[in-house]
Amino acid sequence: MKKYKSLKEFYPYYLSEHSGKNTKLCHFIGTALTFLFLFIFLATFNVLYLLLIPLSGYGFAWVSHFFIEKNKPATFTYPFFSLVSDYIMFFEILRGKHKIF
Repeated sequence: MKKYKSLKEFYPYYLSEHSGKNTKLCHFIGTALTFLFLFIFLATFNVLYLLLIPLSGYGFAWVSHFFIEKNKPATFTYPFFSLVSDYIMFFEILRGKHKIF
């Protein structure tokens, strides 16, 4: 695997590992849930919702990689770039740059 030194360099690779619509959809749902759980936490200060943030984000993403895309999540090699890329892709999906339906 190539050694990525910047997010700009890493992001095209990240997108290539998320080529399927169903993979993107799973990531989108998981990321949307992270926002939902963050807002609920901020409203209630119930720590359970802080625990649900990584579980929902990574849970949906990893299931999509292992069972749909059949590749290894980039999180294992590039945790920071992968996390940031997931949020970039989420907002690009919202703007219509990537199709999930």
